[in-house]
Amino acid sequence: MQLLLWKTLSAPGRAAALRRPAQSAQPRVAAAVRAIIAAVRRDGDAALRRFTKKFDGVSLRSLRVTGAEFAAAESGLLRADKAALRTAYLNIHTFHAAQRPADLRIETSPGIICEKTTRPIGRVGLYVPGGSAPLPSTALMLGVPSQLANCAVRVLCTPPDRSDGINPWILYAARLCGINEIYKIGGAQAIAAMAYGTASVPKCDKLFGPGNAFVTEAKLQVSRGAIGAAMDLPAGPSEVLVIADNRANPAFVAADLLSQAEHGPDSQVVLVAFSRNFARRVLAQLEKQLAQLPRSAIARRALACSRAFLAASRAEAVEIANHYAPEHLVLQVARPRELLAGISTAGSAFLGALTPESLGDYASGTNHVLPTYGWARACSGLGLTDFQRTMTVQTASRAGLQKLGPVVERLALAEGLTAHQRAVRVRLDSLSK
Repeated sequence: MQLLLWKTLSAPGRAAALRRPAQSAQPRVAAAVRAIIAAVRRDGDAALRRFTKKFDGVSLRSLRVTGAEFAAAESGLLRADKAALRTAYLNIHTFHAAQRPADLRIETSPGIICEKTTRPIGRVGLYVPGGSAPLPSTALMLGVPSQLANCAVRVLCTPPDRSDGINPWILYAARLCGINEIYKIGGAQAIAAMAYGTASVPKCDKLFGPGNAFVTEAKLQVSRGAIGAAMDLPAGPSEVLVIADNRANPAFVAADLLSQAEHGPDSQVVLVAFSRNFARRVLAQLEKQLAQLPRSAIARRALACSRAFLAASRAEAVEIANHYAPEHLVLQVARPRELLAGISTAGSAFLGALTPESLGDYASGTNHVLPTYGWARACSGLGLTDFQRTMTVQTASRAGLQKLGPVVERLALAEGLTAHQRAVRVRLDSLSK
């Protein structure tokens, strides 16, 4: 990791130092994704099979997971494995169930009643990354809120392994959430299939889930078209920023950095420290712990594009964090809540030495589908309400229309919209007869 002194960097230098690895490849990725989406829209299931063979090295026997595969997954897991998934499920369920919005009904003026009510999104597509690190935790993070929202159609796509199967942990997690419709498709082609539909894969109204740069770009592209599908948020390659003071444990800090670096070579980790000596101790721990990681080669590639910054003060550390807007923010400092008060842009925060980022990734109850690429400046992490939509309702009584109608007439005429004014006037005239 390159060590940089924040106060010596110019504004362009700071932006360059915090640039995500995946963003530099965006034009190339966008062109490739456009071609994949066009092929899926044109060739449907045939394109899905072709891309699965090309990218995953698998000739699919069937696109959809069978009942026998679900049963084999459940019987193949150890009792302790299933218990761990159930514990995570219950914690995620508890946190998301508490997010249920209450319907609103209020009289804004005499005789005028306004309401806001909630409905589930009808058809949702859930994407669970696979490849070198299948993520059953993501199946829970998407499955639980979609289950609580009562979405009528829930389609899950995830890449197959080399033997044309799906990781049993993913299948069991999906079954816990009541999801039975799972397709062995990954990458941009899965996003295209759920957005536009094929003979096998139902078209969905909104797509959810994290992924690599190709998946994120595909979600962005299909969400721009009227016949595509809406998306949850840009949740791309994983990232973490750790602010650690001199009292922090360097081994803890290094472990949090590596927990994100091992996701993939396009992941990014950022350290903000307050002394060169402490930063060097963290870097030494990174080397020590890397030697023990099975995915050390992947983590090293991610670390090569990562940064360590020296901040002159706690206020400057907060400035760096808000500038970067990290997906995950770890505060290994004294009085972390004081620091949190100044944070305005982060997907999820982890306070104190005993709160590793891994808790949120798996089982604390919060959702790990979070905005990346700096989108935390404007987007929130996934929650129950993302699987719902609200609808407003209004009702006017005789007295209400008589009182508010003339106000609406005047406003409509001010905008030159005579038909709007007349829609009120014909009713007022009928009431005066």
